[in-house]
Amino acid sequence: MWLVAEPEGVVEAGWTRLEPPPRRDGVRACASPEALALAERAAEELTLYFAGRLRAFTVPLAPRGTAFQLAVWASLCDIPFGARVSYRDIASAVGRPRAVRAVGQANRANPLPVFIPCHRVVGADGRLVGYAGDALDLKAWLLEHESRVLRAQTLS
Repeated sequence: MWLVAEPEGVVEAGWTRLEPPPRRDGVRACASPEALALAERAAEELTLYFAGRLRAFTVPLAPRGTAFQLAVWASLCDIPFGARVSYRDIASAVGRPRAVRAVGQANRANPLPVFIPCHRVVGADGRLVGYAGDALDLKAWLLEHESRVLRAQTLS
């Protein structure tokens, strides 16, 4: 996974399946100590998330996009950990109930996967659709990870 931050927040995150990883893997910042600190904090929070010890990110995010994309991404951040909602639910939440496909495109353009949990959005029938191009296995893994964390916390 790689991260890009600026002083106002983390602006981009992602991963690749290429072996070996490309040069942009790791923590990057835009030439300021503040940005580097935010990128390092984001990396720490991701580590805790993947270890099952963090359910909500606190690092400031600063995604760049259109007004519609920003509204969709803000709505995605309201989806509780481990929950699933439909693209139609998000379209309604942003006041554009007929813009289901546009919500899908905004999800596809999400510059901060995992931090902005587009993996929690599923088809109207509950099926997993559209994640990072053809990476439905990653979407399934993230959803199962969150389910495992919730089950473990319920048992303890």
